[in-house]
Amino acid sequence: MNRLEQLKNLTQVVADTGDFASIEAYKPVDATTNPSLIFAASQDEKYHSLVEDAIFYAKQASSDQMVQLSRAADKLAVNFGLEILKIVPGRVSTEVDARLSFDTEATVNKARELVTLYEGAGISRDRILIKVASTWEGIKAAEIIEKEGIRCNLTLLFSPVQAIACAEAGVRLISPFVGRIMDWHKKERGVSEIAATEDPGVRSVTQIFNYYKKFGYPTQVMGASFRNIDEICELAGCDLLTISPKLLKELEQTEGTVTRKLDAKAAVMMDITKISVDEKTFRWMMNEDAMATEKLAEGIRNFANDLVKLERQIAKIL
Repeated sequence: MNRLEQLKNLTQVVADTGDFASIEAYKPVDATTNPSLIFAASQDEKYHSLVEDAIFYAKQASSDQMVQLSRAADKLAVNFGLEILKIVPGRVSTEVDARLSFDTEATVNKARELVTLYEGAGISRDRILIKVASTWEGIKAAEIIEKEGIRCNLTLLFSPVQAIACAEAGVRLISPFVGRIMDWHKKERGVSEIAATEDPGVRSVTQIFNYYKKFGYPTQVMGASFRNIDEICELAGCDLLTISPKLLKELEQTEGTVTRKLDAKAAVMMDITKISVDEKTFRWMMNEDAMATEKLAEGIRNFANDLVKLERQIAKIL
């Protein structure tokens, strides 16, 4: 078997893309999207009908252009999600507006609106994950909507304290970022490469996975944001891994043995100290982690910027 086939025997593989052809080609269980992926995909002429449908929906919903922009962006994200759900047997992740990352109430309301759009198209809540940034406000919003049966995927997660807060909030799934952590450390150390076995991003996800399994948290861990296939293979055994089409293709075309690196049974026997996280602890531990603080802020800015680009594209059509 190639590496991708072996990996699928150890971990649920998720496609990190908005391109339907790639999803069909690699047959993942789930798929994830974000504003950057949606913006990139929306530039492709073959998805023009999805954009047009979102515009039509927005015009029917309101005559106010600002409201139309918001509604069209939401509907476009859901339109991509609906097409993805025709291909994958599992779930699709759809992201809340990154500009709401520090507003719990607004995040809750936006999540409900997205779910309502999906349900209006006949999709049940168990096939939807609402992506929310792992700020304190985002985690609190997820805690509220999880109790309503709206399952969440907490993204832009770079530190154990974010992961612990998510687990204590009852979040369904987290997406700790691997490659972006490595990017920061490469720049900080002034090096061009870090071996996968020493990769700080790999070590962070491993630490989070072991913590969850040690203390019996049901929250799923989905490693994300990979830079190379060696990082991916070092996390074989993780609950899920979301992988770009480029790296899925590389895994498929690469021979070699993929062995289990993360083991839930072994984690139960580990000597790990449990931490209780309230808001003060969360903010202090984030403050003490320069990498996590910087990458979280950067990620929110980048997703917000791509959403603004998408809105400008929509505004021209409106």
